Amino acid sequence: MDRVTDLYFMDFRETVKTLIITGNSWRLQEMIDRFFTNISNFNRESLTEIQNIQIEEIAVNLWNWAVTKRIELSVRKNQAAKLCYIACKLVSTHGVSVSSEEAIQRQILMNMKTGKEWLHIGNAQIADDFFRAAMIDLERLYVRLMQSCYTEANVRVYKMIVEKGIFHVLSYQAESAVAQGDFKKASMCIFRCKEMLMRLPKMIKYLHVLCYNLGVETSKRNKYRESSFWLGQSYEIGKMDRRSVEPQMLAKTLRLLATIYLNCGGEAYYNKAFIAILIANKEHLHPAGLFLKMRILVKGNSCNEELLEAAKEILYLAMPLEFCLSIIQFLIDNKRESVGFCFLRIISDHFKLPEDRKRILLFYIDMLLQKDQDVIAEEKIKEVLKGYQTRGRLTRDLVNWLHNILWGRASRSVKVQKYADALHWYSYSLKLYECDKADLDLIKLKRNMVSCYLSLKQLDKAKEAIAEVEQKDPTHVFTRYYIFKIAIMEGDAFRALQVVNALKKSLTDGESEDRGLIEAGVSTLTILSLSIDFALENGQQFVAEKALEYLCQLSKDPKEVLGGLKCLMRIILPQVFHMPDSEYKKKEMGRLWNYLNTALLKFSEYFNEAPSISDYMINDANWFRKIAWNLALQSEKDLEAMKNFFMVSYKLSHFCPLDQGLLIAQKTCLLVAAAVDLDRGRKAPTTCEQNMLLRTALEQIKKCKKVWNLLKKTGDFSGDDCGALLLLYEFEVKTKTNDPSLSSFVNSIWKMPDLECRTLETIALLAMDKPAYYPTIAHKAMKRLLLMYRKQEPVDVLKYSVCMHKLIKLLVADEVWNISLYPLKEVRSHFKNTLSIIRQNEGYPEEEIVWLMIKSWNIGIVMSSKNKYIAAERWATMALEFLGHLSTLKTSYEAKVNLLYANLMDILDKKMDLRSTEMTERLRALIVPPEDPGSVSTTNVAAQNHV
Repeated sequence: MDRVTDLYFMDFRETVKTLIITGNSWRLQEMIDRFFTNISNFNRESLTEIQNIQIEEIAVNLWNWAVTKRIELSVRKNQAAKLCYIACKLVSTHGVSVSSEEAIQRQILMNMKTGKEWLHIGNAQIADDFFRAAMIDLERLYVRLMQSCYTEANVRVYKMIVEKGIFHVLSYQAESAVAQGDFKKASMCIFRCKEMLMRLPKMIKYLHVLCYNLGVETSKRNKYRESSFWLGQSYEIGKMDRRSVEPQMLAKTLRLLATIYLNCGGEAYYNKAFIAILIANKEHLHPAGLFLKMRILVKGNSCNEELLEAAKEILYLAMPLEFCLSIIQFLIDNKRESVGFCFLRIISDHFKLPEDRKRILLFYIDMLLQKDQDVIAEEKIKEVLKGYQTRGRLTRDLVNWLHNILWGRASRSVKVQKYADALHWYSYSLKLYECDKADLDLIKLKRNMVSCYLSLKQLDKAKEAIAEVEQKDPTHVFTRYYIFKIAIMEGDAFRALQVVNALKKSLTDGESEDRGLIEAGVSTLTILSLSIDFALENGQQFVAEKALEYLCQLSKDPKEVLGGLKCLMRIILPQVFHMPDSEYKKKEMGRLWNYLNTALLKFSEYFNEAPSISDYMINDANWFRKIAWNLALQSEKDLEAMKNFFMVSYKLSHFCPLDQGLLIAQKTCLLVAAAVDLDRGRKAPTTCEQNMLLRTALEQIKKCKKVWNLLKKTGDFSGDDCGALLLLYEFEVKTKTNDPSLSSFVNSIWKMPDLECRTLETIALLAMDKPAYYPTIAHKAMKRLLLMYRKQEPVDVLKYSVCMHKLIKLLVADEVWNISLYPLKEVRSHFKNTLSIIRQNEGYPEEEIVWLMIKSWNIGIVMSSKNKYIAAERWATMALEFLGHLSTLKTSYEAKVNLLYANLMDILDKKMDLRSTEMTERLRALIVPPEDPGSVSTTNVAAQNHV
């Protein structure tokens, strides 16, 4: 036997055993799915006969457990279907006793049951496989039974058993075909079942109900013609056995059939519907049948006389008053008022009880008001009130009904802003309360009247009415709202704020809200929003601000919060923009920054949760982004605030569609933020704070580089300095923080082919800007810079002189006694290049020529002190060359330098002992000080400062 199959067999046996014994439900889903997936791993040929017997036994036990325990263990339908599938497949594949009649019958039952389970969970294709298997097993059973029977009586019994099984399978196949939309197959299966009913009369009711259910199912899919077929079959089959099928069921089938015909439309179908409902009412009279008959007559455009006769028929059939009134309502709603009111007069004579007469009168009032016959309705209302006061009281139900009628009429007046008319109808309701002495809804009525008074600007009456309401129901949300409106209209901001605080407290304390208001879509937050609108409409901006702040704090709806924040900012922004710089303005700007951060949070929540983003939300995000941008521009004198606003604008831009304009905005935000943090980092009092600010700047620089790379793909930005600025910002951060990646970063800079002079100047300056100290980088930057200057036509001698001065100062200090520390060969080369530039170009600053002359002379003196006579003479001669290029300052230095030169040459000719103390002093006397007291200040200080 296959080892893998053996393992599957052992695992299956132990798991099923555990499941049946313990009823382990917490892993039930996992176990069922595993069985269902691995069912194909069992191969009959690879198992022994004993193992096949064991599998058959296990499968039967699993089937019985699934059928009996599914309700107890709350096994879901799809899990039960899978269990049946597993057990049925195993029994059919591994059963060794399939030749016995009992085994075949068991297999038929299991196939039908499994097919039904899969049909009920919506998988008709798998169900069909089991139904086909059941039909094949029925044929096998028939052959088997015929072989074993010996009498005619046995043949009839066996045939009946098989035929009943075939009947059930065919009915299941019909259900499956309907589920798959195969009407032809379904109808063929039902016709075959009908043919068998003469031999199986007990199945008539079953098939009648099945066809009815198929009619209901197809009507839900709007397949009215198929539905009418199934309902027609249901009625025909039901008539075959009136003892088992009740008339009520037949009438119900015909009523649904008539409704289906009615939905089909067209005169022919109206006639069919009318015939069907007549038969239904004959089978069993029911109010639904009579009402449907009236519907058919109205839809079929029957004349008024025919409708009235049908209505009168209802009275002869002793239908209750409520049903008669519903018929009248239907007629009036369908523009058959004349028939409806005529029938109303008839029933008012028919029903004699005082209670019925009162109900008819109230219904008549309601209909009159619905049809705007207010004058007649008002007379009838007065009649009811007079009778209520003098003769007989109305029941509580009738009183409530009359209140609802009056309130409904008043509500319709409010909708069209006829508030005086609404008060008129409310006054009748108030009189009814005065008669009744009950205040079930009196407070609500008073509040409704307050609303009308306020709309009519009748403040005194509104205050009088609300005072009564406040005594009895002070915490109701509408009571507070109307008090708020009165306070706003009177300009009482303090009282209005008290109401706003009360609304906030009710929200924060979690007070339970009126269920009716919640169902109507009204909450405390809704009232707070209405209060805000009313305050703004009446110019109470301070009150509106407070209410808006509470709304934004307490609402859970991101859209509502964002709307509140927009409103808040629209109130505050004009004031802030016109404020002079002060602490108060700074405080208000802080408020606005907090609002923008709240908006950012709400956008994040909404965009994370919503499956699709509306244009409305995108437009809002863009609005907040632009506001943050403008506030950043307003904060140019407060760099930290400017940076904060720009960063909020950048973060909000992530919720807007990406285009070139947005990328430019993102670049600017990040660039300014990085610049601000760099500036603050330079001025930071402690190293820790400096490092923190510089690292924050570095993060912004990295983000900006990504944005800049995207932006460059959208167009030509060759004139934009963003790339150079980012490079310099990053270089400054890395040098000041001693970043380990500085070396690789600088190497990447040297490889750039398009470095500009300004960039190299700044790199050289930043490399030596404390706390940074990178002379090697500064040296290389200035060398490249000098090379670039020399290549220019014409050479900018001013910039060249400044750069040369800095380079020589970097290479050789003022105290040059230890010549071994300095690259004098390179220095001499730079001096020669400078002399070449001086010869070829005019305007080289004389002060710089003097400085180079002195530097060259002093180096020569030091060389002579080290017994390097030839080198000393060269440096001294170079000093004379610089002297030769002086003009205005030449007279100041010529005699002095020549004298010094002669003295030096004298010493060198005599080759005295330069190491003696006397000679050292004489040589020191020949050194020229770096600055001549009589010289004028340099003319290129500004240029140096610029670099």
